[in-house]
Amino acid sequence: MSYFKDILKYERRYRKYTVLNVVFNILYAIFNVLSVLAFIPVLGILFGIENKVTVKPLYESITKIGSYLKDLFYHFISNKIETQGSIKTLLFICLLALSLFFLKNFFRYLASYSITFLRTGIVRDLRNQLYNKIVTLQIAYFSEKRKGDIIARMTADVQEVEVSILTSIETIVREPLTVIIAIAIMFFMSAKLTLFVFILLPVSGFIISSISKKLKSKSEKAQKETGNFLSFIEETLSGLRIIKGFNAENIIESKFNASTKKFKNLMTSVFHRQTLASPMSEFLGSATIIAILWYGGSEVLSKTSALQPDEFFGYIVLFYTVLNPIKLITTAYYKIQKGEASAERIMQVLNTENDIKEKKNAVIKRAFTNKIEFKNISFKYKNDLVLEGFSLTINKGETVALVGQSGSGKSTLANLITRFYDVNKGVILIDGEDIKDITKKSLRDLMGIVSQESILFNDTVANNIKLGMQNATEKTILEASEIANANEFIQHLPEKFNTNIGDSGNILSGGQKQRLSIARAVLKNPPIMILDEATSALDSESEQLVQVALEKMMKNRTSLVIAHRLSTIQKADKILVMKKGKIVEQGKHQELLEKKGEYFKLVSMQSLS
Repeated sequence: MSYFKDILKYERRYRKYTVLNVVFNILYAIFNVLSVLAFIPVLGILFGIENKVTVKPLYESITKIGSYLKDLFYHFISNKIETQGSIKTLLFICLLALSLFFLKNFFRYLASYSITFLRTGIVRDLRNQLYNKIVTLQIAYFSEKRKGDIIARMTADVQEVEVSILTSIETIVREPLTVIIAIAIMFFMSAKLTLFVFILLPVSGFIISSISKKLKSKSEKAQKETGNFLSFIEETLSGLRIIKGFNAENIIESKFNASTKKFKNLMTSVFHRQTLASPMSEFLGSATIIAILWYGGSEVLSKTSALQPDEFFGYIVLFYTVLNPIKLITTAYYKIQKGEASAERIMQVLNTENDIKEKKNAVIKRAFTNKIEFKNISFKYKNDLVLEGFSLTINKGETVALVGQSGSGKSTLANLITRFYDVNKGVILIDGEDIKDITKKSLRDLMGIVSQESILFNDTVANNIKLGMQNATEKTILEASEIANANEFIQHLPEKFNTNIGDSGNILSGGQKQRLSIARAVLKNPPIMILDEATSALDSESEQLVQVALEKMMKNRTSLVIAHRLSTIQKADKILVMKKGKIVEQGKHQELLEKKGEYFKLVSMQSLS
């Protein structure tokens, strides 16, 4: 149960609630046992065999405290019967038992009340830790994982941990206390009979544990399948237009149905094993009671037992109160086994090492003053090299454009300079400093990014623009939107800058989304701008509007422009033509055309020459 222990580490912040829970559960266990013991005199009165103690007992030592308390209680009851009669004494004992039952349940409520803060607190902390980990992990991690699986770990797995493990915490604290106190009193009442019980209980425990062996593995497979069908849902929602356009509803639906069928079969097996716990433990407990009735009853009838008939019945009732806690402990054990699979999946994320590490003595870089250098860098995503021995210098104020076929390594350079990935060989320098020696936050503060895909959030226009500068004023937001040619369409929105643009900005056109992305980069006002195919997904009219916005934005900035449409980079100070991770040509637009080499071919293919 190593992952169960990992989850319990989060309990430290809520230790006071754990302490309160333990205290209240101890009181609950004491009153639970006392409420049963209070009925033994009732049995004595009803059967006319009450143990009369006429002489008040004397306290001798702590080792005989049990006998002293028992005789003191019987002395009190004997006096009450003598002075008030059996009926009134019976009423008194019933009221006493009722009071004990009330206190038992009152402390049980207080125990549950206090543990709730622990449960909800741990669940919140787990979700917060998972979210924090997901935000801080390197981008490469998510290229290997399905989004649905990550979502499943944050939702279904955390919920399973709450239902299976955290709801069992109180059981594994409270019920063992009840069992220990009850068995201690049972041992005091009859050591011989209690030892007989101890022979039977391990047999029951072995049978129960053998049933649960496959529970964890089945649960783990089920939680993994949850991630699969959540991925199907996520892919379906994002690709619904293509699915409908290609009449592929039946194909996608059949894949989803296959996943849910597999999940159903796994969960059926899990639930069958889990539901077997309670009836199995109850049957084994009943079998144990019958064995005690036979063995203990024979002893009482043959008068070889120290127990009186009323005490023997009390012993049976007391043992019965032990059965329910044992049954609950068994059920909790099954639940924890089921939750262990989810705990493992959660801890796999939380224990993942971030490959993009920041040095302990990393410096905070506050300004860009000179140049960016890529020195003999090599990089591969998995096996094949994307860049090999690549070198490039970008001076402050220059606009350098990268062009070339898909897969030539253009976007990789944008990922490397921002440290979304780290180079395998070589070094990237900013003003002569290795970017690995600079804090990630201050490095990225120097850069603005406009990507091919406009990443917007389900929020207002204003909040999307000021994502990188939360303290921006309305005036600066307006200025940024004007530079990005975005204010023109924003003013026609229902609530202007306060308009919610929907999921991924779906109420806007492609060109409008991209101009909002540019406004966001402009407001951040970074000295270095990275444009990763910022116009490749736009129509001609939108491209012209966005191109004007980009030209305004790049004034007085150092820009690295990755372009597919060559019309966007004709004014660049330097154009690099890349092929298979290497520079094959470089120069200005007109120079490269006159060479009639690779750049000329690219331009000719786009009919721009």
